[in-house]
Amino acid sequence: MKTPCETIVWSIVPVIKREFAKNLLNISGLTQREIALKLDTTEASISRYISGKRGVLELTDDEISNEIKKSSIKISKENGQTAINEICRICKLIRSKNIIDNIPDTC
Repeated sequence: MKTPCETIVWSIVPVIKREFAKNLLNISGLTQREIALKLDTTEASISRYISGKRGVLELTDDEISNEIKKSSIKISKENGQTAINEICRICKLIRSKNIIDNIPDTC
């Protein structure tokens, strides 16, 4: 049995980063290298997010999708700490909406 924190690290955060990567590429026009720097990860990870090999869960909640787009725009204009703050903000939103089973809002 996974702990709630394991579920977040292995399932939720990759989905958030995947959506950020896709938005930064398509909306902001950043390169994979620039995206990797913004998200403090490798270009290889960004390639996997964009190709759909990492972060495979689908987000179907419109509010979360809209918030991710807003965050992506903010990340494109600011430094790496912004990405960390926005990942945490989106994660809290996902947890508060009980979209994923076994992740209490208090985790």
